[in-house]
Amino acid sequence: MAKKHYHKRGAKALTYTALLGPFAVLFGLFQLAPVLWVAINSFLYEGEFTLDNYRSIFDSAFTLQSFYNSLWLSLISSVIGLVIALLLVNSLRKVDCRLRRAVIAFINMSSNFSGVPLAFAFIIILGVNGSVTLLLRSTGLVEEFDLYSKWGLLAIYTYFQIPLAVLLLYPAFDTLKDELQEAAQLLGATTLQYIRKVALPLLTPAIIGTFVILIANAMGAYASVYALTSGNYNVITIRIAALVSGDIFLEPNLAAAISVLLMLIMAVIVMINYTLLNRSRYARKQ
Repeated sequence: MAKKHYHKRGAKALTYTALLGPFAVLFGLFQLAPVLWVAINSFLYEGEFTLDNYRSIFDSAFTLQSFYNSLWLSLISSVIGLVIALLLVNSLRKVDCRLRRAVIAFINMSSNFSGVPLAFAFIIILGVNGSVTLLLRSTGLVEEFDLYSKWGLLAIYTYFQIPLAVLLLYPAFDTLKDELQEAAQLLGATTLQYIRKVALPLLTPAIIGTFVILIANAMGAYASVYALTSGNYNVITIRIAALVSGDIFLEPNLAAAISVLLMLIMAVIVMINYTLLNRSRYARKQ
């Protein structure tokens, strides 16, 4: 019996290994191999292993500005998008089921509206001669709005952050049953006390996880920025593309070093995410 049981377990292990084999090959080719290639090439300078590429990054004010601009756009757009999404999802839970499904379907559709089409849509609406811009000027509400500045980019970033945040947060709100708020009110809690002591602790893991995904989504944005500014606004993705395509100088190894630093920034943000999540879970257990 023991031998038979052992053979069954061995056969199952072989089956699982065979099923996971193609996935492991694809994961290695399209995930691990590119990251390894980028990491190795980031240390190559004129055929030698050196830290010169990283020194060039920290010695270049222009490259450091690209990191600052990307982080600024990512953090601010993520915060604004997260706040708007929280309010929207909370409101959706209180409306009619049909309307809720219609809004979610529309948000699901609009979450795919990004890149070059989104940039052109903003140019038509909020460009120098955009329909909304001309309307606001005629009413005297806005004298000048530059869509091609960092504030215009912030508007675009925030726009494509909101649908993603809504789709990620919507399932998390299922944990907030109406009975919880009713019980809190029966015990004498105000709405603010319910939000602070009941709703937020339950939603904290989802909020933190969504915030990290939004930052990653914004940090990797390229098509919208390039289509809107023709590559003239200095962010990390534009800098990497310029170095790889050779618009100014062809320096793929420097682009690899910038990519490694971008990955390290995201790794630090993910580590902070896990730390905050663990603290949140520990606090909830207490």
